[in-house]
Amino acid sequence: MTPTTPSRLGAAVRTAARSPLWRTVLVLVLLVAGLGGWWLSAGRSPGYPRGETRFATGVQRGVYDRYGQLLEAHVAKAMPGVRLALDNTEGSIDNLARVTSGQDDFAIATADAVADYQGPGKDRLRAIARLYDDYLQLIVPSSSTVHRTADLKGLRVGVGLPQSGVNLVTRRLLAAAGLDPDHDIVPVSAGVGDAADQLRENKLDAFFWSGGLPTSALTDLSDHMRMRVVPLGDLAGAIHKMEGGGTDAYRAATMPKGTYPNADPKDAVATVAVPNLLITRDDVDPGLVEGMTRAVIDSRDQIGSQVHAAQLVDLRTAVYTDPLPLHEGAARYYRSVKP
Repeated sequence: MTPTTPSRLGAAVRTAARSPLWRTVLVLVLLVAGLGGWWLSAGRSPGYPRGETRFATGVQRGVYDRYGQLLEAHVAKAMPGVRLALDNTEGSIDNLARVTSGQDDFAIATADAVADYQGPGKDRLRAIARLYDDYLQLIVPSSSTVHRTADLKGLRVGVGLPQSGVNLVTRRLLAAAGLDPDHDIVPVSAGVGDAADQLRENKLDAFFWSGGLPTSALTDLSDHMRMRVVPLGDLAGAIHKMEGGGTDAYRAATMPKGTYPNADPKDAVATVAVPNLLITRDDVDPGLVEGMTRAVIDSRDQIGSQVHAAQLVDLRTAVYTDPLPLHEGAARYYRSVKP
């Protein structure tokens, strides 16, 4: 059989192309080839926009700050082309304002701060996941005469930064204890790191903190001075009744024994807890939000090995984000992994 040369093959193709039937076949072949190329290209492309997206965390040396750092590292691997840029802030209330104004696309905020927030754009807030609970902690030197919140009268007390969830809940705790937050104590605005330093330097008599367990700044403090955690469980009922926004944000809780091994008391401490939510806005790309949701769930064990509170992030409870509805992208992820 005589081999077909390129010139003879070309002539055969040109002859066949003159046939209406063959012209139809060629068009279909080209169309299928084009769709196949598109399919392969789409398969290689991420289902989210690439580029920088900003994430509001919280005060330095706080749990939000460390969680954000570890999530940033995970996202860099799990979502190629996305850079999570972190912004330190005063805390939950500041974070809500930053997300609604468009300064940041993602943030962490406590459920009570979300319920209480009345800034512009509140109706555009959406949730991605319920993360872990913050535990309210009142820290004093071990030698302090403060054994309950009412004993703080007349003392220098760290009450968190003005736009923090710590400040919001501290004012409620003081009021529940019968103290005027502005007049019955000497309020000092300070983040957890600065407050710990000031307590150690005898510039504060006590300070409040709301954070995941354990908080590294308090672990460090307990390594350098004798400190004590004052029980707050007696105020759980009162603060639950006075919360705003119509959400059941607060619950009675117990700090486990040994949370801070070098602190007093050595036993468990009764207190109050409030959930943290990962939040975004309704106009943030659903593909990006879906990817972030997956990153949060998938990184639990990795982040939890360094931020113990993150071990409590759980697929079964992540969807309970009251008082915010889930973002479309987050809901898409949860539907995709539902058994």
